[in-house]
Amino acid sequence: MRTSEFLLLTLREAPAEAETASHRLLLRAGMVRQLAAGIYNWLPLGLRVLRKVEGIVREEMNRGGAQELLMTGVQPAELWRKSGRWEEYGPELLRFRDRHEREFCLGPTHEEVITDLARGEIRSYRRLPICLYQIQSKFRDEIRPRFGILRGREFLMKDAYSFHLDEDCLRRGYKNMRAVYHRIFSRLGLTFRVVTADSGNIGGSVSEEFHVLAESGEDQIALSDSSDYAANLELTPPPPPGARPPPVVQRREVTTPGAHSIEEVAALLEIEARQCLKSLVVQGSDGGLILLVLRGDHQLNRLAAENRPEVAKPLRFATEKEIRDCFACSPGSLGPRGSPLPILADEAAAACANFCCGANLEGRHDTGVNWVRDLPEPHTAVLRLAQANEAAPGGGRLRITRGIEVGHIFQLGSKYSAALGAVVLDAAGKPRTLEMGCYGIGVSRVVAAAIEQHHDARGIRWPLPMAPFQVVVVPVNQHKSGRLRAAVTQLYERLLELGVEVLYDDRHARPGVLFADAELIGVPYWLVLGERDLDLNEAEFRIRDTDERLRWPIPEAAERTAHHIAGQFSRSSSVPDRTNVTDAVRM
Repeated sequence: MRTSEFLLLTLREAPAEAETASHRLLLRAGMVRQLAAGIYNWLPLGLRVLRKVEGIVREEMNRGGAQELLMTGVQPAELWRKSGRWEEYGPELLRFRDRHEREFCLGPTHEEVITDLARGEIRSYRRLPICLYQIQSKFRDEIRPRFGILRGREFLMKDAYSFHLDEDCLRRGYKNMRAVYHRIFSRLGLTFRVVTADSGNIGGSVSEEFHVLAESGEDQIALSDSSDYAANLELTPPPPPGARPPPVVQRREVTTPGAHSIEEVAALLEIEARQCLKSLVVQGSDGGLILLVLRGDHQLNRLAAENRPEVAKPLRFATEKEIRDCFACSPGSLGPRGSPLPILADEAAAACANFCCGANLEGRHDTGVNWVRDLPEPHTAVLRLAQANEAAPGGGRLRITRGIEVGHIFQLGSKYSAALGAVVLDAAGKPRTLEMGCYGIGVSRVVAAAIEQHHDARGIRWPLPMAPFQVVVVPVNQHKSGRLRAAVTQLYERLLELGVEVLYDDRHARPGVLFADAELIGVPYWLVLGERDLDLNEAEFRIRDTDERLRWPIPEAAERTAHHIAGQFSRSSSVPDRTNVTDAVRM
């Protein structure tokens, strides 16, 4: 492809609203353009990357025994009502009515539709197991879309659904799909981890997430430094606290003017944050309010809190007005002593003694406070997040890193099949409710996640399997030299003959502009030729990722480039196959 014939729309500066590296670089490289909040058009350069990801996903899904289909994006409300998710899913589900006043939604996921399809078409155990997948746009009406395509409203997703006669078969299918996902993300050239996850509103008993590791990731992941343990931080149990020390000081009320946060109070009183307790007011499941108490250096685990029967789900913090109406003070002065609300304390907070907490009087705190002596023994639960360097489940110490979720796999069981009546007859002619698995990959999100993991100050550094072009040919001032144009054209055409995906930058622009754009869009390999190179009969081969430069004879440059690329693909595609192909097809 010649650049003069290609819609290359690079920008020197990114729009001010672009917050993340992937958002900035996708816009600057001319890969996407925003149409509305959280809704993007994919331009030719970006679409080439998207199709690369989609192709690898499709190849490995087919290799794993899955069959592709395409379901409608418009879904009738009646199916969602049968599953119980029409109201449960919340405002992210975009609902609308047709001209006959029938209710529909734009599909954010397809469990209901695929189960309805299975109910009508799979009647006998002889068709089981089976795994069906699609690659299709989804729509979730995010309240605050942000970070470009990392958290947009419309996105491209691969979603697969497997059907089984029993739980053992489901577990085998899940294991097979887990191996398929390993191959996909390994072939894409991404550094990733598989972590134990919460099933959320999808449901099911077992689920795991695949995270691309990146400092900009929204999710916190807890890893053991000496075992295979890996889980979302919210699902990582903190170690149990030790025994509560005895009281050794008397309670004393102190003035803390202008100190509202734990950090400000601790600094004012010259104590550590771990010697303080903090109080958070949330809505209770009975419609009232409840006081959650944590140690000052610990963070609330929102998932653990909203899973408590005493706490409303989803978790909602009280407003400042609600707090003032209840306590007659600001949130910065709250404490459990004399609280008018029921108290639920984290186990570590309940193990504290001689602590500092708000006195429920504006600008005042209590020090030397002890449970039992100064306030009643609290009800307790595990409400906090685990911390780095604490003991990890299974041994070792915890390391906290960040990741971007790009895949999620579930053992759904019979949640949807029971609700929608998906039943088959077994070998004995008895009806059996289908067991289901669900397996998703955010195809468009993978593109952004790859940029977050692979970029530098100059632009994108695509892993070779995802790159829009494998090679860019950059001539230096070719418009001033007929013989240079001829040599570069011959090199370009030979690369095409060898099957190399090549971009020939034939624009009449300064060399600095050509080099800057090549770095920005992230083409892995460059072939650079100028008049001096012709005199030496050599072409310069550059590796974008490492800045390594090699000199090759011009007559050999195309073949050497193709050979180098083939070698890189051979290494990247040699992913161990953890499943027998026959078993994969039959799961």
